[in-house]
Amino acid sequence: MDDKEKKLQDKLRFAGEKIPSMKRRSNINDYYGRHIYMVTMAVEGRRPLLGTLRGSAAIAEGQEGALCVVPTPLGQEVIRCWELIPQFHHEVRLLAFQLMPDHLHGILFVQESMEEHLGQVISGFKAGCNKAYRQLVVEAVPQHTRMERASSYEVAPPLPLPSEHRLKKDDRSHGLLFERGYNDLISKSYDMLPRLTAYLHDNPLRLALRREHPDLFRMHRRTEVCGLQFTSLGNHFLLDWPERQLMEMSREASDGQIEERLQQVLAAAHNGAVTYTAAISKGEQKIARMVREQGLPLVVLLNDGFPKEGSPHERFYKPGGVYFEACSKGQLLLMEPEESAFVNPVVMKATEEALRRKAKAKHFSYRPIPVESQRYRFVALDWTAAG
Repeated sequence: MDDKEKKLQDKLRFAGEKIPSMKRRSNINDYYGRHIYMVTMAVEGRRPLLGTLRGSAAIAEGQEGALCVVPTPLGQEVIRCWELIPQFHHEVRLLAFQLMPDHLHGILFVQESMEEHLGQVISGFKAGCNKAYRQLVVEAVPQHTRMERASSYEVAPPLPLPSEHRLKKDDRSHGLLFERGYNDLISKSYDMLPRLTAYLHDNPLRLALRREHPDLFRMHRRTEVCGLQFTSLGNHFLLDWPERQLMEMSREASDGQIEERLQQVLAAAHNGAVTYTAAISKGEQKIARMVREQGLPLVVLLNDGFPKEGSPHERFYKPGGVYFEACSKGQLLLMEPEESAFVNPVVMKATEEALRRKAKAKHFSYRPIPVESQRYRFVALDWTAAG
């Protein structure tokens, strides 16, 4: 291994051991070179210190009363610190920014290789924000009143300052605004940039929809269906729909077969059937997308689609992209079987029979597949949707 390759390997080691966190860095990117990044940082404790959501989702953008996030004085300082990044790192160009009450998103373009990696750029930005936070929030509120009343931001005040000997590395009460670390998404092409920008732009709308329809975005643990336990989110009234159809397509299905099945599914959906699918094969994904785009009711079974119970992200989970929009309209229910469902004797028997049929159809001998394997779970999901 030459020196150049060794240096690259050293840079990549920072990804570290995989942990259940959205903030783990990519282990195939060194964060020094030319890339477009979307970064996300959350306020410690998710306190809405940065701004207030105002307006209505029903009012068109640009009109009076339309949705917007009005920044607090601290939020204004955070915006100012973001805009100062290129002065300290000339290689960085700022492309988009969205301030939210308890977090922020920003898109930046590293135009040429930097001496410092992206994490150091973000650390410098956070340092400026921390200074503003201490001046405007921590030091502005007398210590004896911090736990007695809300601050000028109409939210829970920061924790009291600890004595010097109690300060620890992970103690966030001594003037650090954001949670440790940050999340980044690397844009793989310029074609992806408009989607990232649209995501930032639509953040206030998504927050408003969640507030207006909380039941459609509340995660339910141990939803019982046909004696099996699920984690679920969305419109649970779809479970009571009298007519439903299973949509399953082989990975080997031709374009013609997929098109024929699509027309059958759409016809039944327009006549009142709720479509159930695991959306695994390309055919299933295409048909599920068409059902969703036409505003027809859809139930999607997931494998490892929700945060684990008790994880740090459980409270703030929301479905991404198009699933979010469908949930807000009451057109979607997402369900994930709990571990107990996969070892249920009825599910195991039906899954094994399905796997044997598939093996026979492809003219190879059947071999038992462990319950933990993706293939087993995908077949089990299809069977569960049918059941």
